Amino acid sequence: MSDQIIVLGAGVIGLTTAVVLAESGRQVRVWSRDPAGETTSAVAGALWWPYRIEPADRVGAWALASLRVYEELAAEPESTGVRLVEGLHGGLRLAGLGPWAARVAGLAETPEGVRARLPLIDMPVHLAWLRRRLEAAGGTVESRAADTFPAAPVVVNCTGLGARELVPDPGVRPVRGQLVVVENPGVREWYTSVDHGAESTYFFPQPYGLLLGGTAHEDEWDLAPDPRTAAAIVARCARVRPEIAGARVLAHRAGLRPVRDAGVRIEAERTASGGLLVHHYGHGGAGVTVAWGCAREAAALATSRAPLR
Repeated sequence: MSDQIIVLGAGVIGLTTAVVLAESGRQVRVWSRDPAGETTSAVAGALWWPYRIEPADRVGAWALASLRVYEELAAEPESTGVRLVEGLHGGLRLAGLGPWAARVAGLAETPEGVRARLPLIDMPVHLAWLRRRLEAAGGTVESRAADTFPAAPVVVNCTGLGARELVPDPGVRPVRGQLVVVENPGVREWYTSVDHGAESTYFFPQPYGLLLGGTAHEDEWDLAPDPRTAAAIVARCARVRPEIAGARVLAHRAGLRPVRDAGVRIEAERTASGGLLVHHYGHGGAGVTVAWGCAREAAALATSRAPLR
């Protein structure tokens, strides 16, 4: 079909892009090797905040566009998975943030850091909501892997880490993150103390438990949680909130952030068959934060010559 768009990837980037395209009147099919619940997006801590993402001069606009959407979605948290939650970025100073920070309401510097009320997203719930919204707009999700780009009029490549082999783009690399989920001992606010090293401290109160983190180990592919790393995560979080030390562990998680050395790639090219291929990958640890802003930009490229159905 000449008006068909195939989106490769069913993580938060792929599904959000597919929603934007379908709601613009296009016929959209999402191909995904893995169900959305088994993607990297599903294990994300998912606090809105620009983190480990480039290029810096474009991230602010993408993030702010996404923030406005999440603020609206927070009106129905049970359905969308989005809540607005108070918390503290420990040790952070407003002067260290980009120009985008001036447009985030309620940021307040304190001796301990920067306090904020930000979107915190329950990703399994949110991914399921995105799929329902896509299907309501006439889109479909198919369990289908792509070893090469399909011969469709328009293809949007949202394969994340898979772009390393599919494109191929050797600049795409994994940054491994490990998390621990514990029974929430009464923590109501999120906390982060994140630097750009391999270890950080954060905890996010989610409906399913308190999510503890974290790590950022570059070029590591192993998805098996390491017990010593998990114990160190719990210990770091307990230094901030001592009651975490005795919380019952519910689950261990690990995921691979799809970092790209040159930053996020959103650009189009013509294929040998004359089709339009839009690349949309490389969001690192901030895919949720920029999802809607990036999706709109990628969708604009994809529909530049894709007719309405």
